[in-house]
Amino acid sequence: MDLISLEVLVAAIEEKSLSAAAERMHMVTSAASKRIAELERREATVLLRRHGRGVVPTPAGAMLYQRAKSILRQIAQARGALREYAASGVPHVPHVRLAANASAIQQFLPSEIGAFSRREPAVRVDLTEAFSYDVPRLVADGDADVGIYHAAYPAPGVLSRPYRRDRVALVVPAGHPLEARGQLPLEDALEYDFLGYFPRHSLSEFLALAGNTLTRPIRVRAQVSNPGARCAMVREGLGLAIVPLGIARNYARLLGLSILTLTDEWATRQLWVCARQPAQLPPEAALLWHFFLEHSGEADSASS
Repeated sequence: MDLISLEVLVAAIEEKSLSAAAERMHMVTSAASKRIAELERREATVLLRRHGRGVVPTPAGAMLYQRAKSILRQIAQARGALREYAASGVPHVPHVRLAANASAIQQFLPSEIGAFSRREPAVRVDLTEAFSYDVPRLVADGDADVGIYHAAYPAPGVLSRPYRRDRVALVVPAGHPLEARGQLPLEDALEYDFLGYFPRHSLSEFLALAGNTLTRPIRVRAQVSNPGARCAMVREGLGLAIVPLGIARNYARLLGLSILTLTDEWATRQLWVCARQPAQLPPEAALLWHFFLEHSGEADSASS
């Protein structure tokens, strides 16, 4: 399949007319019709049905239309990305590829990246969200310049330095029987249903992290990865949730929830910033690396 034929197909279906599609594509109607006929011949499938008022897609044509739209959109995005580079292949604007886990992105990085951008306005930060266990691999493989992840110990294969410590807390509805406790080990809340998405993401990984601090199973009513949705479901009495403290505070004010401190040792987590050896970093990535090291520990949510 060639891109021009796919563009003609998309235009014909959206315009409901081959002549209108040809005008949109800046070609004569016969050329547009020939493109569709050749595409149908090669694929041995009728894609458009002609009638007196124009054309309509067959089921095969409608399916190909959706795929073609996706292909053409990706081509446009690739061309747009290439426009950011000079003829020499070097970016017009220096940029740093940063990979980080969701918790760091939601709690710390908006202000951090904002402060870095004010200091280094000529450098753009391209941020990618990834699971903590994937971040060091992305950096080691060269798919990211700098990474931020949660782990008990530094990951092998990359250079890691302490970045922040954060804390997860238990979120309960206002008026919940546990509300008056203020703080408690998770074990004391296990008689209630939970909304899943735990530290380390899966229940099995979380149970391995919690170890012998839990003597009873956790009843998980639903898995909800988005912390805002999780907190909204807590408000409706559908279960309790474990949420990073910095995020929980925002939703507690908005939704009228209560936050209980978890006294378990695993509730405090270490975040690391990682990179390949700094000497191997592009200059703009080295700037971000040193910026994170300078600001590590500020706004530590575990101590606030």
